Amino acid sequence: MSTISRLSSPAQNEHSEQVPLQAASLDIWDSKYRLKAADGTALDADIAACRARVATALAALETPEQQPHWRGEFLWALEHGAIPAGRIWSNAGAQAVKPETSTINCVVSATVPDSMDGIMSSLHAAALTLKGGSGIGYDFSTLRPRGAFVRGAGSQTSGPLSFMDVFDAMCFTVSSAGGRRGAQMACMDIGHPDIAQFITAKQADGRLRQFNLSVLVRREFIDAVRADAEWVLAFPAFAHELDQADIEIIYRSFPDPDGLYTQDEQGRTAQKVYARLPARELWDRIMQSTYERAEPGFILIDEVNDLNNNWFCESIRASNPCGEQPLPPNGACLLGSVDLTHFVIAPFSPEASFDWDRYRRCVAIFTRMLDNVVEINGLPLAAQVQEITDKRRHGMGFLGLGSTLAMLGMRYGDEASVEFTAAVARELALTGWREALNLAREKGPAPLLLKEFTVTEAMLHQRPEMVEDGYGVGDTVPGRILHARYSRYMQRLAEVDPELVEQLAELGARFTHHSSIAPTGTIALSFGNNASNGIEPSFSHHYYRNLIRPGRKAKERIDVYSFELLAWRHFKDPAAQADALPECFVSSAQVTPQQHLQIQAAAQRWIDSAISKTINCPTEIPFEDFKDIYWQGAALGLKGCTTFRYNPEVFQGVLVRKEEAEQTVYAFTLADGSVVECKGSELVEYEGQQHTAANLYDAIKEGYYGRL
Repeated sequence: MSTISRLSSPAQNEHSEQVPLQAASLDIWDSKYRLKAADGTALDADIAACRARVATALAALETPEQQPHWRGEFLWALEHGAIPAGRIWSNAGAQAVKPETSTINCVVSATVPDSMDGIMSSLHAAALTLKGGSGIGYDFSTLRPRGAFVRGAGSQTSGPLSFMDVFDAMCFTVSSAGGRRGAQMACMDIGHPDIAQFITAKQADGRLRQFNLSVLVRREFIDAVRADAEWVLAFPAFAHELDQADIEIIYRSFPDPDGLYTQDEQGRTAQKVYARLPARELWDRIMQSTYERAEPGFILIDEVNDLNNNWFCESIRASNPCGEQPLPPNGACLLGSVDLTHFVIAPFSPEASFDWDRYRRCVAIFTRMLDNVVEINGLPLAAQVQEITDKRRHGMGFLGLGSTLAMLGMRYGDEASVEFTAAVARELALTGWREALNLAREKGPAPLLLKEFTVTEAMLHQRPEMVEDGYGVGDTVPGRILHARYSRYMQRLAEVDPELVEQLAELGARFTHHSSIAPTGTIALSFGNNASNGIEPSFSHHYYRNLIRPGRKAKERIDVYSFELLAWRHFKDPAAQADALPECFVSSAQVTPQQHLQIQAAAQRWIDSAISKTINCPTEIPFEDFKDIYWQGAALGLKGCTTFRYNPEVFQGVLVRKEEAEQTVYAFTLADGSVVECKGSELVEYEGQQHTAANLYDAIKEGYYGRL
């Protein structure tokens, strides 16, 4: 069996044995990240060769005399916890085989114009982006609502949801042709007239399955819900962010016989009001959909913009498909995660500890690696390339938190685990920004931070301390000053290391953003040997994963084991079973929503972008208790909130616990009208292939049977 090094090197850790790489992990690596020729011949002999390919490709961006040194350093980091995101593994050093692919996992679309030409241009740009392997997010709030008059066409528009269907079909087609499932995020403002239809759009079987959905929630809406006040649905939903030219274009597109337009303080036409309703009614509609179907997600967009390091030059209205990277139009970000399990010394023992020095070394080297990825981004659009090279933002996070806590004898969600999470995130931040200073000295700061920006009234309103420092409207200020001294995040960092932040203000950082925590699903499963995803506890210690397979008409179920179970078997008890483990072995179903929130909040303080975190809720949780989770998240200052409550009537996910599959019964209606009932885990033969009843039911219900 193939093996993968999981713990520290022999020089520092007596537990340097290798934990065997489970079959599911090797399988995922082979299907998703192993470089292959056009005929399917493997070009990466094994995982070690895959690491060597990536290290060589990234070291090639260094000066010729430094390349051997940095190749060795990069290879060390890749062998000791640094796990780049999937597009880097797949496409770095692969240009001879895949010349039109990108090393960037996620981007956000340019603003989608409210015209047929603009929408179709955005569709074309998205297709090129998805073809290159990047996921993409959109803000569909810019499209006028269903039924609005289009003067040029002399008819009414079908609204943003109908155009989302077009983007959904395009994504499915592009991903089917490319062999990798496309990923999209659709966002809509809470004040858009079609927000109710957006919230429930995915309740129709098979609709918008290439999308995740998130509502952009503004503080004024939260205030309206608390006050049980009226909420206005109008278009444009965020008129204050549009210039007068845009507003006039919108105005000319609508007849207004009833005088429904509102006006701004200068008397200019700003919005057309479509409806007024109790804010709590809309809140409950969002909560009910999320309770039943885990969507839409919840992005606290004002919090995102207030805490954005580039607050002075960006307005963020969308995120990447998993929510860990809110980005401006054309924004792009490359990702990577540090596998925390590599730094555990003497796991499962009273002497278990975390090797902070090796962790910092890994983070520092990995920061340089990700910075180098900017140069080989491979993005298809000039505007995307401009964004990433101007700001050089990346998002480093970590994975394996749940597995690491178990190895250290901590229980996920208790006080000690919250403190450990905060420490891991803080050290990642401090190490990363120290490296940002070192790299700026060596290679130069991000170009954005060398530019001059003119102070506006809005900037002084957002940062009143600038007035105290003597700035006035019309003054010019370097981006490095606005970034380091007046970013709320960097001010927080200055509480720990003020000298570092002052040096960044004087010179400028190498990049504008350093950290985010991604969900890390398949890289954690493959390179991490199923270490727990991102910031999560392990889903379960033995469960099923549903995979798309070429030639199969429905997804295939495979068995998967958590890394901590494999490590426990390797170091402690070879016969250990998933249902008989020490108390520190926690699965996501055993963590309360409040504990999930505390872990997320502990990390968010030190993460300059966002966190992809799923707050798992028991199926039987009362609806009123469920709603309260979102209030708690807002009170903790989170940038977003995503929950999952298993509902067997409507949901069949990628990951399935054994007990859930065995307890859920699915009914199939045959051609003669008879009904056959099967347990979800039961194998069923249908049209020459065997499937689990759950996967077959899902494929038929969602309309993808035979199309995988």
